[in-house]
Amino acid sequence: MPVTDPRQRASDADRQRVVAALERHTAAGRLTLSEYADRVDSVLAARTHGDLGAVTDDLPAEPAAAADPHAENRHLLVAFLLAALVVAVLAVLLGLLR
Repeated sequence: MPVTDPRQRASDADRQRVVAALERHTAAGRLTLSEYADRVDSVLAARTHGDLGAVTDDLPAEPAAAADPHAENRHLLVAFLLAALVVAVLAVLLGLLR
């Protein structure tokens, strides 16, 4: 977790983001369930951004897409809207050809 000032107090949202990152690292096989549990305990006890950074400093940085959990949902929405547009255009064309 990149921080500009490690002494700055961490918020609940900051802690939730780190726990979500730990979940992804565990799913990728970088952490065992025991390591995950220990790190989550550390995250929940963290007071500063420096404390949070210490929990993840040995893990690789995540790609930008992984940092945005809604990116995949947006891609699905765009695909659905394009499919709906194609169906609507085809319906209009079939109506004109009759």
